[in-house]
Parts: sequence; structure tokens; C-alpha cells
Amino acid sequence: MRISVTLLLFFSIQFGSAQNSFMKKADSLYTIGFYSEAINLYAKVNSQSASIQIARSYNAIGSYNKAILQYSDIISKNDASQIAKFELAKLFLKLKKFSNAVVLFSDLTLDQASNPEYNFYLGMAQLGLDDSKKGIRSFKTAFLKDSTHLRSIFQLSKYYLAQNFPDSVLFYVSKGLRYYPDDVSLINLNALALYNDNDFENAIPLFERLIDMGESQPYIIEKLAFSYFKTWKLPEAKQNYFLLLNYDQAIREALNGLGNTYWREKKLDSAAYYFKKSITEQKPNLLNEYTALAQLAREQDKLELAMNYYKKAYLEDAGNSHVYYQICVLADQLYKNPKIKLEYYQNFLEKFGMQRTYYSEFARKRVAELKEEIHFAVD
Repeated sequence: MRISVTLLLFFSIQFGSAQNSFMKKADSLYTIGFYSEAINLYAKVNSQSASIQIARSYNAIGSYNKAILQYSDIISKNDASQIAKFELAKLFLKLKKFSNAVVLFSDLTLDQASNPEYNFYLGMAQLGLDDSKKGIRSFKTAFLKDSTHLRSIFQLSKYYLAQNFPDSVLFYVSKGLRYYPDDVSLINLNALALYNDNDFENAIPLFERLIDMGESQPYIIEKLAFSYFKTWKLPEAKQNYFLLLNYDQAIREALNGLGNTYWREKKLDSAAYYFKKSITEQKPNLLNEYTALAQLAREQDKLELAMNYYKKAYLEDAGNSHVYYQICVLADQLYKNPKIKLEYYQNFLEKFGMQRTYYSEFARKRVAELKEEIHFAVD
């Protein structure tokens, strides 16, 4: 009997030692990203920790269905496993399975009423279901549990900014900035709330700070420039509008802003110049569409229509040698009078003759041929 107990104890120790060895090796592999190899070793360990690590490994390699099954198995065996519930709920959120996420996050808020993280994630899942009312309520609950909970503060501030409630934005932002004074997102929301409330004077230093922090998005520069304009800081307004010209998507706003700024300075010629440039920027370029229609007309043997479309395309881009060459070729086909044909090719050489291309060489050849044809016709 004593020998049996001793053997049992010996094998238990050996088994436990092997399990620990597998776990340590698996953890090492998991840490450096060898997830498949780690899974094989974790599978040899009979523990909840190993099961969770298997689920995490599946999640890491993108085998989300296997990760969900693994987490679900853990929860079915131990409904009190908050770690498995939390990680599965976040995976559901990541996969946009918002209803599943809401169920689990709701359970977690009941299990751990003091944890603001669960309320925050519950709010994110509720927003995913387009239930902003419940989502905001969850963010507020997280904030009440922890007034420093930055992500809840951000979501609340962003929501109230969209709803145009500047006082509410400033309330939550001020709470956040008290603990996170250099948080770019909160400074941005603060600046936008003041800007939307026409408090340009106080918005200016915040936009300036954002730029100093490396946030040089066009909308920040534009709003800073306009804030300077509204507070009669006209040199600063022009400086930022000129800076805004470097962003293709904001050129129209920059030109319009410069026009208004010069107008306010009573520099009317400069104002008119920038307003006209703004109009040019807003005019759509239809070169590709007209060229395509011209090619279609050509395939249908509608040469006059093709010529009309190529001429419209050329008006969109007068520096396009390919389009004007096509006009010359069509003129060559459409008109019987060699003098008309010659005029087109000579115009081409005047505009694009310096370009050493096939088009210019062909044009020179046709000019010589047409001149010879005209000469003999006179004789």
C-alpha cells in the first residue's frame, strides 16, 4: 500500500513537471509569434490557462471561428471565467458581431459592477447596433465609475460635438485634459467645440498647439486660418491659407479664403484674382469623358461627331498634344480642301513642334505632302 501511494505521488510529480515544461515552452513560442507550434504544446496541458492561450493563438493567426469555439468551450465549462468572456466579447466586437458582443459585455457589467472597461465596451457594441442612446448611457456609466476613463470621455465628447452641444463637449473634455493634458484627440475636440461656438479667439491657441504637436491635417490649418480671419489677424490668416494650398483636396477653400482676406484688406485686385482661381479649381475637367466619346464616335464611323468631341476635349486641356493630333487626323479625313488640312497640321507644329514625338514627325511629313499637293494643284 505504501509503495502504491509512493508510485502515485511520483507519477503525479512527473506529470505535473511535464505539464509545466509544456506550458513554459508553449508560452515562449506564443511570445515570439509561433502560434501554431504553441497550440500543439498547449493542447498537451489540461488547464484553463492553456485553453485560453489556445484561443488567443487562434485569434492571433486569424482563425477567428476556432477562437470563438475555444472561448465558448471554456465559458461552457466555467461560466464565471471573466477573462474568456471579455476576450470573446472583444473578438465579437472586432468581427462586427455586435449582438453577440452586447450579450457578453452586459453579463460582465453585472458580474463586475465596478469595472468601467466593461461599460465602455458595451457602449461600443451598442453603437455598432446604431443604438447611440444606450451607447452614450454606457459611456456615462463608465465615466461615473472612473472620471479618468479617457476612451469614454472621448466618445462622449465626440457625440456631443456631433450633436452641437458645445457646453457638454467642454465639460467632458476639461475632465479629460485635467488628467491627460497632452492628449491630441481631446485638444482637437476642445478646439472644434470652441470653433463651432464661434469662440475663435480661444480656439486659435488650441489649433496652433495641434500643429506644433505635428497634427497638420488640412481641416486644422483651414479652421486656424478662418479663426485668424474672423479675429482680424489677417497676415496670419493669409499665411495659413497659403500653407493650405499645398493640399490638393483643400485648394478651393484656400483660394476662397485668400480672396476674402485680401478683400478685407481692401486689396481688391488680389481678391478678384484668387476668387477667379477658385472658380477655375471648381470647374470639372472632362477630358477623359470627351476623349472616350470621340473614340466611340470614331468606331461608329461618325467622324464629324468624333471631331466635335475631340475639340471639346482639347478645350479641357490645351496642352494635350495627343488630343490635338487626333483633331488633325480627323480633319485630314473629313475635309477635301488640302489648305484646310494644312492649316491644322501647321497649327499642331506651332503648338507642339518642339516635342520630338511620333505626332510631330508625322505632322511635318503631312505638311510637306500637302504643300506639294497644293503647289501642283495651282500649276
